[in-house]
Amino acid sequence: CISSQSARLAHVAAEAELSVPFADELPSRRAQLEALRSSEFDVLVVGGGATGAGCALDAVTRNLKTALVERNDFSSGTSSRSTKLIHGGVRYLQKAIMQLDYEQYMMVKEALHERANLLEIAPHLSAPLPIMLPVYKWWQLPYFWAGIKMYDLVAGVQCLKSSYVLSKSKALELFPMLKKDKLVGAIVYYDGQHNDARMNLAIALTAARYGAATANYTEVVHLLKTGDPNGGPDRVCGARCRDVITGEEFDVKAKCVINATGPFTDSLRRMDDQQTENICQPSAGVHIVIPGYYSPDNMGLLDPATSDGRVIFFLPWENMTIAGTTDTPTQVTAHPIPGEDDINFILTEVRNYLSPDVEVRRGDVLAAWSGIRPLVTDPSSKDTQSICRNHVVSISGSGLVTIAGGKWTTYRSMAEETLDAAVRAHGLRAEPCRTVGLVLEGGKGWSPTLYIRLVQDYGLEKEVAQHLASTYGVRAFDVAKMAQVTGQRWPIVGKRLVSEFPYIESEVIYAIKEYACTAIDVLARRTRLGFLNVQAADEALPRIVAIMGQELGWSQERRTLESARKFLYHEMGYRSRSEQLTRTSEINLDNQEVVRYKKRFHKFDKESKGFITTVDVQRVLESINVHIDENALHEILNEVDLNKNGQVEIDEFLQLMSAVKKGQVSDSRLAILMKTAEETLDERGPVTVDRSGGGV
Repeated sequence: CISSQSARLAHVAAEAELSVPFADELPSRRAQLEALRSSEFDVLVVGGGATGAGCALDAVTRNLKTALVERNDFSSGTSSRSTKLIHGGVRYLQKAIMQLDYEQYMMVKEALHERANLLEIAPHLSAPLPIMLPVYKWWQLPYFWAGIKMYDLVAGVQCLKSSYVLSKSKALELFPMLKKDKLVGAIVYYDGQHNDARMNLAIALTAARYGAATANYTEVVHLLKTGDPNGGPDRVCGARCRDVITGEEFDVKAKCVINATGPFTDSLRRMDDQQTENICQPSAGVHIVIPGYYSPDNMGLLDPATSDGRVIFFLPWENMTIAGTTDTPTQVTAHPIPGEDDINFILTEVRNYLSPDVEVRRGDVLAAWSGIRPLVTDPSSKDTQSICRNHVVSISGSGLVTIAGGKWTTYRSMAEETLDAAVRAHGLRAEPCRTVGLVLEGGKGWSPTLYIRLVQDYGLEKEVAQHLASTYGVRAFDVAKMAQVTGQRWPIVGKRLVSEFPYIESEVIYAIKEYACTAIDVLARRTRLGFLNVQAADEALPRIVAIMGQELGWSQERRTLESARKFLYHEMGYRSRSEQLTRTSEINLDNQEVVRYKKRFHKFDKESKGFITTVDVQRVLESINVHIDENALHEILNEVDLNKNGQVEIDEFLQLMSAVKKGQVSDSRLAILMKTAEETLDERGPVTVDRSGGGV
């Protein structure tokens, strides 16, 4: 492929001229803050999302003295809440052809070039993914096929793999959970997929390794200005910043300030000029995560026309299935919350495409989140109504450079265009852009078989080794070195944070080296547990807080736990998950079911108290030789104990079974535990006195 060869050549040329001051070890956050205070920079980038981190990497590799500040964590906003696709945009190509829109066409062409580059520079974090377009009307087959072939054609030599048509039987073989009725065939095309938060972090860490002073939890309070010697408006010359963790304020001096704050673009522009008009038109996109069995391991699905015209993707990701997205106008907020209506809209659309044999249950939503897309209007355009998904680079009268809009895939070319404009506007002495082919953190020397060495050298479980290799690349060895010995025959090292996910305790310690400052940073962005399963994240939380508390000398671990739980509850969909039980007290069971469940309940409630406690459950479990830790039992009952009085009443149990029946709740540990115990007791039958030897 010519593109990857040219990318490699570009990288070889870039590497030959670039020094990497922090190749071995990253400077600590404290050292980075000290650098921000004590130096004057050529460029100060505000915003640590994909675009901001991309601008910092572009600037520092042009030999510009570079700083990057982010008021929260790297990738804490939109960049960690995407559909996880690296794509050219099949939809935009359709618009380009139908409306003869050259700008849309060029946008797709640029995105396809950037897709190829991103797969090249971060091979551990990204990979091609086949996506199926099911076809239910004969006339659509040639229509969709022509559109997808055009997508391949525009990609040219950067086409990942040629698209192809499938018969109905072949489509069902590859995607067995697809609805069979009226299916005439399918088209499969290829796009890229990545771990978005880790990719964002890799860009920021690469910038730090090349010498950019990068600091998260560093908020811009106001912009610094100096008089223009030519008598023009005051010029922006840096920013007053505040360390969010300590509250300490300091000045960061810079010849040029770049605003790359995504949905918060306008608030920084107003710091520069209070009269400026808004250019950002925020739109919320909700995604849900459901169990991996809803989709094949390596095949996505695209629904090109939902009931209200929006496009929905249905993709395998991190052994789960991700479905989304919605597109609704919203207010700008640092803490967007997924709405129940949006979650149910996605579930309804998923039901339309899956076989009736597959029951799509509300209770199977393991996590849900909302991300804010910063769609923009061009401030210099006469037609202010034209919202585009493309990006805008603008320079204010005082010299503030703003990059707004765009999409994940094109972060690098957006950064290049921004730095080109900044260099021209501020007369900076800079080298040409070097980020095409510049391999990101952990990518150099990575291979698909790297995980085998981790298993062989350290005695890690295969699943854990694969996860480490695909998350940290060659830096996975640094994480493995920190892993504690388990004391078991196998695995030799690597204690998991929760049993069903491959995240291990040493990742928490390594996360601190990657500038994680809070438990949320670890749950949501260093690992992806918060995005994959909120309940599992909640379970892992106390251990994460304990490890971080020990490493960072925290005194208020309780407060840390509460803020992380608040994040999971509101922003990751735990609230809407737990409300499935409490939203309605209506019990939707027929008489036979009520009798059956009451009988099951009374097997545990021997004294007919009308409620059961951990003691009752423990007694029944011990009678069938099942032993569960008392703390775990408390947790199991607490999920169902709606009035939090330490016991589960008969009404609460019937409500639980009704919610299970309706699909509002799934994987209820208490429901499954009691069902299994009842079946075991029924199989055994009553133990007679004769069989027990007359009681002797």
